[in-house]
Amino acid sequence: MAVTEQQKVGTLVRISGPMIEADGMHGVTMGEILRVGKLGLMGEVIRIEGEKVYAQVFESTEGMFLGEEVVATGVPLSVELGPGLLGATFDGIQRPLITLQQSSGDFIGRGLTAVALDRTRKWQFTPTVKAGDAVQGGDIIGTVPETKAIEHKILVPPGVKGVIATIAAAGEYVVEDVIATLQDGAPLKLYHKSPVKQPRPVHKVLPPTEPFLTRQRVLDMLFPIAKGGSAIVPGGFGAGKTVVEQSMSKYSNAQIIVYVGCGERGNEMAEVLTEFPELIDPNTGDSLMNRTILVVNTSNMPVAARDASVYTGITLAEYYRDQGYDVALMADSTSRWAEALREISSRLEEMPGEEGYPTYLSERIAAFYERCGNVITIGSHTSTDTPRKGSLTAVGAVSPPGGDFSEPVTQTSMRVSGALWALDAALAYRRHYPSLNWNKSYSLYFDGLKGWFDENAPQGWIMRRQQAATLLQRETELQDIVQLVGPDALQDQERLILEVARMIREIFLQQSAFSENDAACQLPKTFGLLEMILVYKEECERAIHREIALNRITAVPLREDIARMKEEPNDGFTEKKDAMLEKIKQVLGGLEAK
Repeated sequence: MAVTEQQKVGTLVRISGPMIEADGMHGVTMGEILRVGKLGLMGEVIRIEGEKVYAQVFESTEGMFLGEEVVATGVPLSVELGPGLLGATFDGIQRPLITLQQSSGDFIGRGLTAVALDRTRKWQFTPTVKAGDAVQGGDIIGTVPETKAIEHKILVPPGVKGVIATIAAAGEYVVEDVIATLQDGAPLKLYHKSPVKQPRPVHKVLPPTEPFLTRQRVLDMLFPIAKGGSAIVPGGFGAGKTVVEQSMSKYSNAQIIVYVGCGERGNEMAEVLTEFPELIDPNTGDSLMNRTILVVNTSNMPVAARDASVYTGITLAEYYRDQGYDVALMADSTSRWAEALREISSRLEEMPGEEGYPTYLSERIAAFYERCGNVITIGSHTSTDTPRKGSLTAVGAVSPPGGDFSEPVTQTSMRVSGALWALDAALAYRRHYPSLNWNKSYSLYFDGLKGWFDENAPQGWIMRRQQAATLLQRETELQDIVQLVGPDALQDQERLILEVARMIREIFLQQSAFSENDAACQLPKTFGLLEMILVYKEECERAIHREIALNRITAVPLREDIARMKEEPNDGFTEKKDAMLEKIKQVLGGLEAK
């Protein structure tokens, strides 16, 4: 490992798992990256005491010995941002796993490094500025067609400003080529670096007024979140957290997906790596990977890399947000990240907080979710009539031990996120997916989204949503009575509520990820299914008022017809729904008392 004169060199004096202590490191800063030992393993400074520093190493320290050199690099943990990120798979410190596999096989050796962006691939660059133009951080100086659907905007790095002295002509360039220079001599390339633990700056945060649509009926109708919002998905083992996040990755209205597998099981992440390249993007008909970035850190990798992976993922997401895209970050799971913080804290012998987690756990989780937002990006365009806007939406899975939502990670995440999508293992065991518990879940964004739904959703959306929520709540109350006295003690009106609530659960809330037509549901179909169920209830109530017994009403085979509507495609659903509504009214309206 070559060392320059400017780099500070210390000596390894202590090794404790992934944490090391080095002496003789005066002048090293917090968060700075070190190269440790003969293998040059990467480590991040997490404590400084005089000339001694403590660092968390991102790879196994097995085989290292005291007295080895520790070299300070002078830079914090950073990622490379430029064309070539989409479709790539990185580890927690942005090493491209495919490149490492090609060089070392399926088992990655320690100390291996590789640049994140391919230095040999040529990109077709088209300039959008000319010599003499004044630019500042966030301005677009050119474009590159990264994939068929995504145009990559080449940005001036934050904090850089000046006047363009030279700009490259349209043509093919590699990421290391200088495509522009400023009058002060500063070079601009197709890529730049950004520290992962420092949020990228924005000009203004906008109020959340547009929904992040998932095409999952229970989420879009009952518990929607806004673009730029955040939600947590807590659930015990087998409750379906990963299935929910992967469904959103495929069907949501986000333009870019960043999926972070933080501390997940190796076989589960292998399944993601195998399936994602084969998935077809329903919006473009192209591979889903062409708008996806995977950041993979399995449970057997060192905990320090697990800590870094969530920051790497959200920085990549911020970069595409700054280009003006709607980005969704799927973090699976934040509990594994919190466990990494707990282990690192214990090795530093810090005072433990609740259940052994560090006392700064809530600050770390809050800072992570605060990086979401619907924003106006930085740059000279902020003063124009059409400033560039982007959004970053985060959905974090939480894995509470034993499904106990009162544990610290879940409680802290609930306080700082805008929605709770609580998964229920009991529903999952009954094959009810998504296994969302509608009595525990909530969304704080709906009031801000009412205006959008009034303008863009089918007429009556908010009214029908309230009716469905009221019915589900009323069903819960009646079930307590049924357990005491049985269903026969209820009046027909109350038994009808139980019947309709069951239809809402089985027809509307339950959604099959394996069905071509039911896996993703657009707003007209989502509203249409619920409207048919509620109109069925209204017509049944009219029949009861005509003194027709509920048993006669429910014997009419309309419920099965409504259930089969789930398998109808999104296209043309409204016309079929209208025909079904007419049939419901005619059949139930034609019943006569005996």
